[in-house]
Amino acid sequence: MMGVLEAPARLFYDFDLEAQVPANHMLRQVDRFLDVRVVHEALQSHYSHLGRPSIDPELIVRMLVVGYTLGIRSERRLCEEVHLNLAYRWFCRLGLDGKVPDHSTFSKYRHGKFRDSDLLRVVFEAVVARCISEGLIGGHGFAVDASLIEADVDRQNSSPQTEWDTDAINRDVAPRAVREYLDVLDDKAFGAATAVKPKFTSHVDPASQWTAARKGPAIFSYSNNYLIDTDNAVIVDVEATRSIRTAEVGAAQTMIDRTNERFGIKPDWLVADTAYGSAENLAWLVKKREIIPFIPLIDKSERTDGTFSRSDFEWDDDNERYTCPEGKHLVLTRRNYSDPRRKEPRKGRRKYRATKALCDACPSKMNCCPNTNTRYIAREEHEDARDFARLAAKSDFNSKAQAKRKKVEMLFAHLKRILKLGRLRLRGPCGVQDEFTLAAIAQNLRKLAKLRPQTTETRITI
Repeated sequence: MMGVLEAPARLFYDFDLEAQVPANHMLRQVDRFLDVRVVHEALQSHYSHLGRPSIDPELIVRMLVVGYTLGIRSERRLCEEVHLNLAYRWFCRLGLDGKVPDHSTFSKYRHGKFRDSDLLRVVFEAVVARCISEGLIGGHGFAVDASLIEADVDRQNSSPQTEWDTDAINRDVAPRAVREYLDVLDDKAFGAATAVKPKFTSHVDPASQWTAARKGPAIFSYSNNYLIDTDNAVIVDVEATRSIRTAEVGAAQTMIDRTNERFGIKPDWLVADTAYGSAENLAWLVKKREIIPFIPLIDKSERTDGTFSRSDFEWDDDNERYTCPEGKHLVLTRRNYSDPRRKEPRKGRRKYRATKALCDACPSKMNCCPNTNTRYIAREEHEDARDFARLAAKSDFNSKAQAKRKKVEMLFAHLKRILKLGRLRLRGPCGVQDEFTLAAIAQNLRKLAKLRPQTTETRITI
């Protein structure tokens, strides 16, 4: 006789939701390190003591953490998964019969109270503070890098920059992403990052950058900037910018200063790729922040035609001159001024030259300047900082620092492949910053769960 499945009259007689979540479940491990008390503290002033109680903002934050930690990109699907999954219900403190909010609630909170109070930044910093208390951040060495994340934009829905007129935009009827674009026109991470205009501008998300930096078809994208501690690859700060070098370098400086301000941590050294090797950035690190840069220089002075490069000339800082391999001097000027102030070094790029007589009589002229009468060496305004970076690159520790830099690249790979943030879902600078911040929260929580697992002793303590 074929059996027929019949539902029991009572589904649960004695059901303990706590016991149904395995001890090694990711959310159980993450729950130990997520301090949501900061949510109520940050939003206290945004609620009245009268009226009907709202949906607990802690629930919204917990659901977002579930989505970004486990790679659930759609908020509609997230609501369905939380409704069905017992582990998700336990993490969100919903119990068995708690009502899951509608997916539209996320937008209302995100564009309202969360953004006004900068709540996601508060939660992120609380997680970083927990990493510090757990001893995962040494604060000795940092690494910084940026990764392109494709914007939620159709490439066909764009216009050439010559046809884009910001003065003609009506803010009253413009979409939210366009209004946010107008708000960041003077922000050094977006509109004021460079005077160079992109070739195309998107209609729905004009703050995104048209770029072909991926060595393939051009796309609209944003840059996700991470500043990490190299001891355990913990993200200490995150920033969203346009996908251009100047904006990414500016974001690195902003994150270093903000980390020092919020947590009192300033690294002894910083490692990055060549994009951060400009003279201005190196001078900022060395002179203003006293940070050792293990950064390859943006340097085009090395010659490949067999003639002497600038590195073959020795700089004499006391006399402010270069000495060539034949022992002759290249100076800025040979004039004697009655006013000594006129001989003070000028700002900007300076050229140090030898005389024609010296070069004509030099036996190494064909190896130095075969096609010109004299040889000159151009020295940047912050060449002393560049020289310091060259010395750092020659140190024994440089190879170790460059190896540690790969940790930030591994975080970006994890972000795109495991957390599935290869393409943005939200638009506008604020929405993009929210996504990057939530992703950084999720990665730090997963790092805490991995490096500080719950053992038998910790379970007894809890």
